[in-house]
Parts: sequence; C-alpha cells; structure tokens
Amino acid sequence: MTTTAADSQFLTLLREQVGHEFDAHQQYIAIAVWFDRQDLPQLAAHFYRQAIEERNHAMMIVQYMLDRDLAVQIPSGSAVRNDFANVVEPIQLALEQEKQVTSQIEAIFRAARAEGDALGEQFLLWFLKEQVEEVASANTLLTVARRAVDNLFDLENYVAREQVGDGGESTDAPQAAGGAL
Repeated sequence: MTTTAADSQFLTLLREQVGHEFDAHQQYIAIAVWFDRQDLPQLAAHFYRQAIEERNHAMMIVQYMLDRDLAVQIPSGSAVRNDFANVVEPIQLALEQEKQVTSQIEAIFRAARAEGDALGEQFLLWFLKEQVEEVASANTLLTVARRAVDNLFDLENYVAREQVGDGGESTDAPQAAGGAL
C-alpha cells in the first residue's frame, strides 16, 4: 500500500506527537517546580530530568522528519496542571501521562505498519522500548510514594538512592535535532 505524505496517517500522528512530547515536557516542569516549592529536592530533580528527556524525545522526532525531508511544524502547547493536594497526585499524573504517550506511540507504529513504512516502524522501535521503561519507572515511584504516606523523608531518600528511570541515557537513542540536552 503506497501512501502519499498528504494522506499519511503515520505522518499526521508523528507530527502530532511532537506536540505531545513538548506537552509532557511542560507538564514535567510544572511537576518539578511544585516539588521544588514543597522543599523536595530529589523529586524536583527527578522531574526536571524527565522534562529534559521529553524535550529530547520531541527533538528526536523533529530530526527524523528533517532527515526524511518531511515538513516540520512546532505546535503551540497545551495547558498544564500546576497545583496538587499531595505528593501522590503529581506522580499519578506522570504515570497517566506516560501511559497516554505509550498509546500514542503504539498508534503511530500501527499506522507506519499499515502504510508499509519500514523506516517509520524502525524509528519507532526505540520509542516503544523507552515507553516500557518510562511506565515501569513511574509505576514504581507511585507505589513507593503511596507506601511512604506522609514520610516524605523516606520518599526523598528512595529517589536519591535508586536510579528511577534511565535518565534519558541510551546509546541506541535516535539523534535529537540540535543535540540532546
């Protein structure tokens, strides 16, 4: 099945994903700032790193489109949530966000496959692998936060002691436009 760029569901979804990744970037910044305001520096640092990772994901997609000579537009962002009642809420939001991104990446992969775009499929394999790690890490952090209840010192120690996620370090990651931060 040959699909033109104008009617490609794969390219439509891929372009939308740039915006979703930047939205995740902004939401993680808002979460990090909230943790900073709560004097929880380990959680703040974790979510600042997550924000950079999401920015890098958006720029990887941009670089892929540039490499394939595809039109690129950077969309405006969506609203972010800035206020939370307790430490569990922003971590729960992060998990929900990662699950949503996983669904989005899966849909883009399915569209590439349906259109016979082998290059698109190959590009997305890294993102699928990354999302498994992202969801697992967010789920573990949420479990630890729920167990800590109000003992935020234990939660901060956990985040400081354990490497939560891969910190965006992956030797097989696609190149990011302008370079990864």
